[in-house]
Amino acid sequence: MKLLRTIAVTFAQYSRIPMPHFEWRKKDMTYSMAAFPLVGAVIGLIYTAVFFASVRLSIPPAAAALLMTAVPVLLTGGFHIDGFMDVSDALSSYADREEKLRILKDPHIGAFAVIRLALCGLIYVAAAVTVVTFAYAASDLSDSEAAPVLCTAAGFILSRSLSALSVLTFKSAKKEGMLYYEAQTAGEGRTANIVIVVVWMIAACVVMLRLDLQTGILGIISAGCVFAWYRHMSYKHLGGITGDTAGWLVTVCETALIAASAVSVIIMQQ
Repeated sequence: MKLLRTIAVTFAQYSRIPMPHFEWRKKDMTYSMAAFPLVGAVIGLIYTAVFFASVRLSIPPAAAALLMTAVPVLLTGGFHIDGFMDVSDALSSYADREEKLRILKDPHIGAFAVIRLALCGLIYVAAAVTVVTFAYAASDLSDSEAAPVLCTAAGFILSRSLSALSVLTFKSAKKEGMLYYEAQTAGEGRTANIVIVVVWMIAACVVMLRLDLQTGILGIISAGCVFAWYRHMSYKHLGGITGDTAGWLVTVCETALIAASAVSVIIMQQ
């Protein structure tokens, strides 16, 4: 029952998937970070289902790619994209640390947030169209053409594993807010949380490598580079991480993962 309550709380926080209503207790959130990658697993499964449904229904590849791009946004409500936009505004201000932290709390959207989101979205959709067009020759999960799509689906687990790991191991930029509370709550079971998250992360990497070695390697390298840059950026500009930077990480990591899949497809076609 405790496990089910933890999963329900995690999905209620980080997705728009309907969950049973009950009074949240602090102990129900102790292992929410360990359950966070499970949200990515559900997104990946639905993402994959939309792809194969599109193939069966003969939906044009570009339209299928757009539908698949919408899946994580619809299932999460786009909270990670909101964090990406807030961080984009803060970093574009070139202000001091305190001002950047203030900008993160500002509910208004700045021009640079819109510009960076548009750029990120264009890269994501271009990569998605490339991957889906190549994969449209697939008819079942065993077809090699579908591997880049499936690697991208596994990437939803990897991105959330990295985000959870940062919450558990990186310094918080401020002693308030949702991320700080999550980190404090998870601290009571920090070792177990870290172990479970690392298992999720390894499982996602193994799945990606088994599906297609080249695509898996490129995806893992790209995710690792984003994670390293994320820590550097957060510490340099903000003195640590926040809920918004965690959303930035998920958004940029998933864009990098599908871009890596697209690069792999281009190499395959040479």
